[in-house]
Amino acid sequence: MNTLIFRTVAPYLSALMLLFSVFVLLRGHNEPGGGFIGGLIAVSAFAIYGIACGVSAVRRAMKYHPMSIAASGLLLAVLSVMPSIFLGQSAMTSQWLAVPFLGTVIDLSTPLFFDIGVYLVVVGAISSIALSLEERAD
Repeated sequence: MNTLIFRTVAPYLSALMLLFSVFVLLRGHNEPGGGFIGGLIAVSAFAIYGIACGVSAVRRAMKYHPMSIAASGLLLAVLSVMPSIFLGQSAMTSQWLAVPFLGTVIDLSTPLFFDIGVYLVVVGAISSIALSLEERAD
């Protein structure tokens, strides 16, 4: 399955899949999608890249160890719960912050940060498992 065409197309396909995973992540709070599904799409992109180019290429592309990515995602998800607790509300109550950006206002919310945390946990944990299994197979 490791043909010349596959090795040539895999980096472009993986980049496109990563871009789509970010789209699904950011669209997910109000419509279908979110951190879990976006993370699975990103892991699939890394898997395709790993099959074509090898585990070492995936590790170089990820820049950080997968478990570090998962740990930072877990920390972000836990921190996204804290604002509502500090304000005396139930845990995971949505909090919103309007931030001016380039002449417009962007509404940031705690569910967005929670979804990003879930995305990072899924990418880190499943990538770590997949890379370990692939290394063991070699």
